[in-house]
Amino acid sequence: MKFTRVCSLLTVLAATGASAESYVIGVEQLAFAPHYSIDKQGQYQGFARELFDSFAAHSGIQLSYKPLPVARLLPALLEGEVDLKYPDSAHWAQAQKAGQDLRYSQAVVSYVDGVLVAPKRQGRPLEQLKRLAMVDGWTPWGYQERIDTQQIVPTYSDDLRKMIHQALKQDADGAYFNVVVATHYLDNIRARPGALVFDPKLPHTRGSFHLSSLRHPELLQRFDRFLLERQDEVTALKARYRVEANLDSEYMGMEQWKVDFLERQKARQAGE
Repeated sequence: MKFTRVCSLLTVLAATGASAESYVIGVEQLAFAPHYSIDKQGQYQGFARELFDSFAAHSGIQLSYKPLPVARLLPALLEGEVDLKYPDSAHWAQAQKAGQDLRYSQAVVSYVDGVLVAPKRQGRPLEQLKRLAMVDGWTPWGYQERIDTQQIVPTYSDDLRKMIHQALKQDADGAYFNVVVATHYLDNIRARPGALVFDPKLPHTRGSFHLSSLRHPELLQRFDRFLLERQDEVTALKARYRVEANLDSEYMGMEQWKVDFLERQKARQAGE
């Protein structure tokens, strides 16, 4: 009788999926396309969602996503409210992480944070950048010393949309943000391609996004293996979402039609 009950219980557990590994990824409740965003139904979407869904299917685990305000995300990880955090980096929030044995995956995707300016301002020296638009909570690497000495006055906004609006109205001399995300917003959402352009001569920062965990280092190792074993698929996914578009070329932050035009020009000149 006992054996029959146990078998029945196992059957129920298998049928309901209760025996499958299940983890919660804490994600940013932020419009950050093409990397990720939250739709009107509160669902996580974009490059990161598709990547993690593919990892879950490959590994036979269940992943769910918990969007949280950016400031709440790290505490949620440290308090055990979520199992993993994305995005993360060992260079972020070091004071809050002190004494915690946080682990990180290999780099998921590379990024560049920098300043976008009106085309007529591109190439101007740093000394002429007096007002810098930023989203609340962002750290302006390369500019903090000039902000501390009041050579640059920061103007803060709640989100990317409001920050871009500030820069377009010329309430600021430039906008500091992720270059790919800001360019995607201008090209595809605001429908103002080229209204602001990345200035590579101004200070900018390169980095990478990682998946982090406090309690599941073995899961991060499995994710690293997935990134390696499915490298071609991951590369194709990055290309489809354009999350690393032109990061290592002279065209960084340029709208795609212009990149295509310049490449055609180069090809013609090479053939002459």
